[in-house]
Amino acid sequence: MRTVLMVAEKPSLAQSISKILSKGNCTSRKGLNGACSVHEYTGSFQGQTVRFKMTSVCGHVMSLDFIGGGCDYVVLWLDCDKEGENICFEVLDAIQPVMNKGSVRERSVYRAKFSSITDTDIWNAMNCLGEPNRNEALSVDARQELDLRIGCAFTRFQTKYFQGKYGNLDSSLISFGPCQTPTLGFCVERHDKIQSFKPETYWILQAKVFKGKDSPLTLDWNRVRVFDREVGQMFVNLAKTSREAQVQSVSKKEKTKQRPQALNTVEMLRVASSALGMGPQHTMQIAERLYTQGYISYPRTETTHYPENFDLKGTLKQQTNNPIWADEVKALLSTGLNRPRKGTDAGDHPPITPMRAASEGELGSDGWRLYEYITRHFIATVSQDCKYLQTTIDFSIGTETFSCSGKTLISPGYTAVMPWQGIPLEESLPDCECGDTFTVDEIKLVEKQTSPPDYLTEAELITLMEKHGIGTDASIPVHINNICQRNYVTIENGRKLKPTNLGIVLVHGYYKIDAELVLPTIRSAVEKQLNLIALGKANYQQVLQHALDIFKRKFHYFVDSITSMDELMEVSFSPIAATGKPLSRCGKCHRFMKYIQAKPSRLHCSHCDETYSLPQNGAIKLYKELRCPLDDFELVLWTSGARGKSYPLCPYCFSNPPFRDMKKGMGCNECTHPSCQHSLNSLGIGQCVECDSGVLVLDPTSGPKWRMACNKCNVVVHFFEHAHRVQVAQESCDACDASLVAVDFNKTRTPLPAGETQHTGCVFCDPIFQDLVELKHATMRHFMHRGGGARRGGRGRGRGRRGNPKKPKDKMAALAAYFV
Repeated sequence: MRTVLMVAEKPSLAQSISKILSKGNCTSRKGLNGACSVHEYTGSFQGQTVRFKMTSVCGHVMSLDFIGGGCDYVVLWLDCDKEGENICFEVLDAIQPVMNKGSVRERSVYRAKFSSITDTDIWNAMNCLGEPNRNEALSVDARQELDLRIGCAFTRFQTKYFQGKYGNLDSSLISFGPCQTPTLGFCVERHDKIQSFKPETYWILQAKVFKGKDSPLTLDWNRVRVFDREVGQMFVNLAKTSREAQVQSVSKKEKTKQRPQALNTVEMLRVASSALGMGPQHTMQIAERLYTQGYISYPRTETTHYPENFDLKGTLKQQTNNPIWADEVKALLSTGLNRPRKGTDAGDHPPITPMRAASEGELGSDGWRLYEYITRHFIATVSQDCKYLQTTIDFSIGTETFSCSGKTLISPGYTAVMPWQGIPLEESLPDCECGDTFTVDEIKLVEKQTSPPDYLTEAELITLMEKHGIGTDASIPVHINNICQRNYVTIENGRKLKPTNLGIVLVHGYYKIDAELVLPTIRSAVEKQLNLIALGKANYQQVLQHALDIFKRKFHYFVDSITSMDELMEVSFSPIAATGKPLSRCGKCHRFMKYIQAKPSRLHCSHCDETYSLPQNGAIKLYKELRCPLDDFELVLWTSGARGKSYPLCPYCFSNPPFRDMKKGMGCNECTHPSCQHSLNSLGIGQCVECDSGVLVLDPTSGPKWRMACNKCNVVVHFFEHAHRVQVAQESCDACDASLVAVDFNKTRTPLPAGETQHTGCVFCDPIFQDLVELKHATMRHFMHRGGGARRGGRGRGRGRRGNPKKPKDKMAALAAYFV
């Protein structure tokens, strides 16, 4: 029997699709990586009975391990956008070398196109399989290579240059991105307009009139405003020559407020930010979850036009039981749906649409709010337009003309389901006709001032990015999130984006050196070329090389001209030598280095003009004035808090690994120095209980609440509380190969039998120690890498077994068993 391998983009999608195609008759098991499951069933394919195996990737393929007998056919169920197309070919690169070879003419690779996780859409995709699009995949390759090479070059240079000079740059990475930087540019451009704005005084004529016992009516001056007070006063004098306001005309027009076009990604992001208070990145995460759970259609689309064969009525029927909008839905179904407005067909996916009914209890707070808006928007697209009557009354007072207007609702149409777009209730205008007169209550000159624009909202920024071709519907949220993460802008009330000092200086510096680095023009041109690759109208290699040549020249000019940006930095930031507090001595000049706490925290020696990296997200203090035997630098202690981990490190070794098997960013608890008292070789006890590559290392600063901690993950083992001294012995345990520990207890609080105060044994196996050890997880402020890298050390400090006592018993034995 032949085998068909099917690959989806996410584990949840693989499970949903396999359930639909197997009609619930599939078996599931975990794959080799432990994250992606494999779902298997027997079915029909191309007129023959085959064995289906459905699995998934988790985004782009970063590593591969495809083993076994291979398969005969591949069906790719990756997301149907350019990124998904790119992943198709990453998957094929991994599996084609081990596929079973069929007939030369036999087709073996298929592509499924779908927009929602419904039975109908999945079966239609399975029955109409196509081929993956090589051109779209190449366009993604080109974008990735451009963004990576350009971003890395500029980011590395300016980060190293400025962090080596200034101590209070509150950003761990001074990044540059071909899309990120123009995005920041829009925000700074608005900031500059606000700063340069000069308010201007103007005057308006305000007139109030009444008729009989009616309330006074405030009129709008038809000249709107004047910028000269004396001229304004002249118009007041002319108007005051009459005590009556005469009606010149009364016009009534029926007007229409159009229902919205079908919903695409950019509009969804705009509304989520402005109306729901949800950031673009968060919105996309929620939308993707709703899609994979089958509640909405694919959330990445530029299309605002439903295809002719789209089942609008069937989609609407699914919402008849929701009490919030059931009345509007039933009324539409009985009177007939209105054909949605004609929008733009981008040729990707249908508009974002609800695919099945849901409740707030199913989706959670934010999930429900987004789903509710998507559903209301869909119902609105098949509803009638809103109709209202606009009445305008024109008046003359002396030589001046005024007017007032009001709206009266005729038919709410789509605003019944989108009430926030409805016609506001207004006081009705008095009944009158041409020639009627009103009594003038007052006419006065009112002084006002022009006001500056406000900071850009996320919704406005999204509009600007779409208009100028910066990013795609999928990447726009990422670029906005990046400028927030890099501390280039802060999000203020109303989701307004206010540039920070660093963001402003960077943009102004780019303008001084090369305005095209920050203007949207060059990136927009590159995006057009990338789209031509996707359409098969431009050569991938030529477009890539042309763009790289342009930015290579720009980079060299930027490096040569960096002093122009540095002049702006000098005004805004403090030199690194004037920042921070003295902490530990430099091993080269033996002068005190300064500890700079601003991110990224680091040590700086002003005499040697050298800066040394430190671990982030924790506290740094001096470590007993002890020195590294390799370079004579004073050691410092990093700690993540009382309930966390701590370890000493040499500032020089941390940035310049002294041994081949060490990498940058390693402390003394990972140092392989053979004899140093602070190294892994001296303080390592045994292999970690959870991760494969970590070693449990004694924390010599932890007494009297002694502990050992993994030098890779966040496992912490507490032991021997109130002991006077804990030392790692030279001997190893015969049972588990872990290093023995010598403990010296206080004679008044010793837990040892017969009042003994000293004992040497294995933490994992010794029955005397069994009640004195407790496994915990450190409270960490950031994710620590769990696993990866070679095991280190000797004498059981990482290469030994995980602890295998012959007769596990009681508390210590249970912990030892957990080690196995």
